[in-house]
Amino acid sequence: MPGCFKKTLCALASLVSFVSFILTVVAMGTPKWMTGRILCKTGADLVNATDPELVKFIGEIYYGLFRGGKIRQCGLGGRRSKFTVFPHMVKKLNTGLHVMIIMFLCVAIFFSLVSFGFCILNAIKVPYRAIKGPAGICLWNFLAGGFIVLAVTSFMAAVKLHHLTERIANFRENVFQFVILEEQFEDCFWLCVASATAHAVNLLLIAISCINFPKIKTKTEEANVTAEDIMY
Repeated sequence: MPGCFKKTLCALASLVSFVSFILTVVAMGTPKWMTGRILCKTGADLVNATDPELVKFIGEIYYGLFRGGKIRQCGLGGRRSKFTVFPHMVKKLNTGLHVMIIMFLCVAIFFSLVSFGFCILNAIKVPYRAIKGPAGICLWNFLAGGFIVLAVTSFMAAVKLHHLTERIANFRENVFQFVILEEQFEDCFWLCVASATAHAVNLLLIAISCINFPKIKTKTEEANVTAEDIMY
């Protein structure tokens, strides 16, 4: 049986792994990874809009990995619309990169659950195989955190290098052209960052659990040991 200190840390690590799993699942399912303001350039150019009039042509957009929505402002009031990334829009995006982001997060979810199971196992008993012990927990957490970091980095590359927001804003827009005024990462994106951080915390917890702290002897024990030494 593992010691009380190790059991506590393993139980805490299992909780952190489960929280990371929940954070990643929630982040994948919500449609607000990015928000931004979009300008209807075509409408603004048609009326030669000045700065005070540009407000009538500035809309909003938000999206996640699977769906999103936008408010089109082209001078005649706002029009709300919603969209899904699959199966049609993804063809206009960087399809391979978008699918890779989703795959990275799915693999990270799997390794988070594996880490959760191994932490529970180590809290209950001391495994015979090293891969099932602290070394295994560190491996699964490293892999889970690593895949989340890859997903987050890939999404940032899609936004900044491949102009993801602009591509989504102009999807199926045959008449009007939209340009991005500003964009920012939202809570769901930061949930993934928090999930990766949770796995880093787990690595720290497991490292601490492997430290063999010296046992502190009480005065009674020291007195008994001295008496035995005298007898023998």
